[in-house]
Amino acid sequence: MVTIDELVVGDEPLAWAALGFPVKDGGCVLGDVRIRMAGAGKGLTGWSLRGHAGGDLDGLPTERSERPAPEAGRFFANLVYAIDHVVAISPDLDRTIAALEGAGLDLRRVREEPTPAGAPRQAFFRLGAVILEVVQEPPEAIKQGGGADRPSVFGGLALLSEDLDATVEMLGKRVGEIRPAVQPGRRIATLRRSAGLSVPVALMSPPLPRT
Repeated sequence: MVTIDELVVGDEPLAWAALGFPVKDGGCVLGDVRIRMAGAGKGLTGWSLRGHAGGDLDGLPTERSERPAPEAGRFFANLVYAIDHVVAISPDLDRTIAALEGAGLDLRRVREEPTPAGAPRQAFFRLGAVILEVVQEPPEAIKQGGGADRPSVFGGLALLSEDLDATVEMLGKRVGEIRPAVQPGRRIATLRRSAGLSVPVALMSPPLPRT
């Protein structure tokens, strides 16, 4: 199975440390995934994958990794403990699905219903404990962006909190109000610009136990 070793973000380490993440040597561990704060750029700028030869995946900058998974990250002061999913945005979802499947990524399902944010379709890939959610751009965004021939890009991250109410209380005005998530029975809150990150980050309650 292809799994994520590391995500690279363009933020300075101090920006994450100010939100309660225990940053050390320019990074931290969430679950079994490393996050490296490169401090040069904006947003989620790349990742490294185990079980993949490296090279761009339909525009997503990708490096090969053979490192073993790090020791699972512990609970932090902000009670965030793992990554729920990574978001990528595609102007041509079928093209991106084909590229990712061709590289060995495990497609679990395609959602053919629009999301509350306006995305008409989504594809979900399993990469170990983390989901890659590929979102189809709406038609108006494709037109404004110059057409569907553009590459895919990374969107943002959704992180898991053991106690979402406590996390939101700790972050105060740096996070929006808690609201129902798309996933039944779960809740979500989004970090505001005042949080100081260039990466769009959502905070989520844990997955419900399987029955």
